[in-house]
Amino acid sequence: MSVMGTSGEERNDYTKEESRQIRQRSLRLLGSLIAPLRGRVILTMVVVVVSTAAQVAGPALIAFGIDRALPALIDGNALPLGLTVGAYLLTGIAGATMIAWYTVLSARVSQAILFDLRKRVFLHTQRLSLEFHESYTSGRIIARQTSDLDAIRELLDSGINQLVQGALYMGFIAIAMFSLDWVSGVILFCALVPLAFLTRWFQLRSQLHFRETRTTSAKLIVHFVETMTGIRAVKAFRKEERNKEQFGGLVENYRDANARVIQLFGIFDPGLVLIGNVALAMILLVGGLRVSQGDLAIGALLGALLYARQFFAPAQEMAMFYNSYQSAAAALEKISGVLEERPTVADPTTPIDLRKAKGTVLFDGVEFAYNSDKVILPKFDLELPAGQTIAMVGTTGAGKSTLAKLISRFYDPSQGTVSLDGVDLRKLHPKDLRRAIVMVTQEAYLFSGNVADNIALGKPDATRDEIIAAAKAVGAHEFIEALPNGYDTDVNKRGGRVSAGQRQLLSFARAFIADPVVLILDEATASLDIPSERLVQAGLQTLLADRTAVIIAHRLSTVAIADRVLVMEHGRVIEDGTPQDLISGSGKFAQLHAAWRNSLV
Repeated sequence: MSVMGTSGEERNDYTKEESRQIRQRSLRLLGSLIAPLRGRVILTMVVVVVSTAAQVAGPALIAFGIDRALPALIDGNALPLGLTVGAYLLTGIAGATMIAWYTVLSARVSQAILFDLRKRVFLHTQRLSLEFHESYTSGRIIARQTSDLDAIRELLDSGINQLVQGALYMGFIAIAMFSLDWVSGVILFCALVPLAFLTRWFQLRSQLHFRETRTTSAKLIVHFVETMTGIRAVKAFRKEERNKEQFGGLVENYRDANARVIQLFGIFDPGLVLIGNVALAMILLVGGLRVSQGDLAIGALLGALLYARQFFAPAQEMAMFYNSYQSAAAALEKISGVLEERPTVADPTTPIDLRKAKGTVLFDGVEFAYNSDKVILPKFDLELPAGQTIAMVGTTGAGKSTLAKLISRFYDPSQGTVSLDGVDLRKLHPKDLRRAIVMVTQEAYLFSGNVADNIALGKPDATRDEIIAAAKAVGAHEFIEALPNGYDTDVNKRGGRVSAGQRQLLSFARAFIADPVVLILDEATASLDIPSERLVQAGLQTLLADRTAVIIAHRLSTVAIADRVLVMEHGRVIEDGTPQDLISGSGKFAQLHAAWRNSLV
């Protein structure tokens, strides 16, 4: 099975080869994040090495003080003891200073990495094609930006510190231990064998279980986001109890996944303590016998015991690192999968400029399928002359919206070309494409901010007079003026909320001020009531004037203003003519028009 991009994201049963691919993908991402910070990372490593060395020197100095400095003091020479105390204080101050410096440096590095990663995820998901967003839910994207990034933040903020300091600490202690007493060092080395087996067992088990926690966590977030986003439907269909049961099941799964992780630590942590205590007891036993035989000084034994005790303390901290690491590794796998996705509608490498488009749209041998199983448009040819208003009607699934998406280049055709003024849309400069072609959909989305800001999305540098003129042109001025603060009313605050029909009028104003040469209205009047629709008809006349317009509508009242009507069925044009000619005939459009007229009676 494929593990490219986000495919297979919900799986937990990866093969060794798939796990290797995912791990390499995550490491490449991590390497690209660290590369710009290479200098800071090296400095941080130097600081942590020096600070760890300063901390490790303590027990050796104590052993020297007991075995050498104190006998010298008894003999009347206080200099060795004074030097030992001074060195101990110096290493303590140096260690504390270096730790403080290291904390600041590591925090700056981690924040820089998080900032870069968060920005990458946001910008990349914006660049991905509509096809990706229609299959990859918003809840999953939110999970990537929230819980997954939080897991990585926890690792960077504390986990890395524990790993680096712990590994260096254990390495320096081992060196100091062998230097102080090689026999105690051998005993400590023997303790590493069961420690390595225990750690490897924990690593393999925790990798699987932490993947489960990331997956169950994402499902929990997705369900929550979808419920809150569709709260009106939840209320309308009394779906609260069902959602409660589903959410409860997801919470149970998340709890069970975390419980399995906790069980691992319930074995790992006591195992570490047991190995540490056994090693400490063996060092004390063997060292005590050697002290009694005069083969080992008491200070050296004390230093060895201190080192042995300190050796296993980082091991426990590194266990907590595994906790953060496995969680962060699973999160990084998900994020790297999203970043590995590539737009199916890619920007041209050598774009063609078309600053003054006329508006002629041509479909030449176009075939399109959302997937290989079902072809939506079979071998489609069509010319939309500049300045003509074309209405597309037909049953649901006839291919009308697909045509609109191809003209807007939300999708590319599987075969053939869609061109604007003779330029293939796949070669047209993205800025010129978005300036020339604007699509107004049924879902009129308003962003946070006031009414004027939302209209100005079509032309960011628009003046207030231009914004008002656009609103007047589409019949939105009166209701805007009736809002608490007029054009300065925040659309998301109480008192500033607008109806579905009013939102659509604002989207018309947004399209009008953008002044495209090709305007697509995809069921754009569906949210309007009859009075609002009549009000907007006059606005539409102004909106559609002197530009190529494609109107997709079920309401035939909207179709009446078109110069030409295309009736579609199963991805083909079955009728083509003026509204009057088709109404007077006996074809599909005449039947639809008659049924519509009867519905008004």
